[in-house]
Amino acid sequence: MSTATLPEGDWIRGISIRQPCAACILAGAKTVENRPTRWRPGWVLLHTSKTIDRPALRTPLIGRTIRDRQLVTGAVVGVARITDCHQDPDGAPPCSEWAHPGAWHLVLDDVQELPLPVPARGQVVPWKPTPGLLERVFQQLPAFRP
Repeated sequence: MSTATLPEGDWIRGISIRQPCAACILAGAKTVENRPTRWRPGWVLLHTSKTIDRPALRTPLIGRTIRDRQLVTGAVVGVARITDCHQDPDGAPPCSEWAHPGAWHLVLDDVQELPLPVPARGQVVPWKPTPGLLERVFQQLPAFRP
């Protein structure tokens, strides 16, 4: 797939996520990503940060989910669609076992893992991928249609 078949304009952003949380998203278990600010719905490239959250590896929920998965860092490893962004009301139970109290919860759907990670630099805030990066990512997902 070439970028000519992708929509024009600002239709996709990058989101950088530390491992092992990114692996949990790719495994299909973690459908909520926690952020300090609101994000708009839409497509995102799933980018892994260069660092691994070592204490998180000892969390039973994460350990069960990532068993035998490689923890790739510094690369785009998939795409997903943010379908909702909300905070749980005070006193309400969390929307997911992955949800942190007080955080904005990005609900992720349509997660697609890349066969091969694409090395890239990310940012803490939503970032705009270059056309070259999009081309390398979507060459691996020929059936992708936003």
